[in-house]
This record gives sequence, C-alpha cells and structure tokens, in this order.
Amino acid sequence: MQVSDILRVKGNTLFTAQPDQPLMDAVSFMADKDLGSLVVMDKGQVSGMLTFREVIQKIVGNAGQVGASTVGDAMDRQPLTCSPDTAIDEVRRMMLERHARYMPVVEGSMLMGVISFYDVAKAVVEAQDFENKMLKAYIRDWPADQETGSKPGP
Repeated sequence: MQVSDILRVKGNTLFTAQPDQPLMDAVSFMADKDLGSLVVMDKGQVSGMLTFREVIQKIVGNAGQVGASTVGDAMDRQPLTCSPDTAIDEVRRMMLERHARYMPVVEGSMLMGVISFYDVAKAVVEAQDFENKMLKAYIRDWPADQETGSKPGP
C-alpha cells in the first residue's frame, strides 16, 4: 500500500497558510475548520508545517499569548514529507521516529495532500481486516482431505 492509496480515499481538499500570515488568523481558521495542521506555502513551495504542537510551543514561549506572532515564527521549518509513491510502512516508521502527526505529500515541488497518523493507522487496520477476511474465507473453503473426507483441523 502506498500514500497515493490514502490520498485517493481522502480527496484533494488542501488547507494552507503563508509564513507572513498572523498566527492568530491561522489558529482561528484551524479551530473553525477542525484542522490539526496547515501546510505553510511560500512562493508555491512547502516551507513549513503548522500544527497545534507548534502553536502551543509558541504561546508558552510568549508568556501565554499569541501576540503579533506570524505563522513563520511558529511553524516547523523542516517538516517530514513523502511522495505519493512512498510505502505506508515507510511513512509509519518516519512518523513514529519524529513523533509527527501530519505529513505533507509532495510530488516534485507540487503539494499533493497531507496525511495524518490517523489516516495511516486507518489504512493499516482496513488492510489487515481485508486480509483477515480473505484468510477466513480461504480456511472455510479448505479442500476436504481425500482419504478421510474431512477437512484437516488445526
């Protein structure tokens, strides 16, 4: 399974922010849309990632206030990225190593989408459920033993 499989199911709605945008505007937008992250774009390129983790760190570092901070002041400037062809197992490993909850998907320099750790976990569970159903169907249809006329037991 690849990242492109998740993107196909998720759809292609993208929410982004700009580095010079007031942080308060981005936080309000995230809260209004129930988003955990925004990809930060600058001149058509992914330049960072803003999640509530970065927002909280900025607020704590600013004595409990958003103040005049910008998205660029708070964002992760080196977010993990992957391509649509990246294997889900690789994405899962990368996200676990960096404690990343969100990952922009880029092809060349074009933003294709964002996947979350939830998306990855859901895809893995669905794949395992499908595999389990196929194995159970195979076991039910196990050929009868030729000599005894019964199905072999476990």
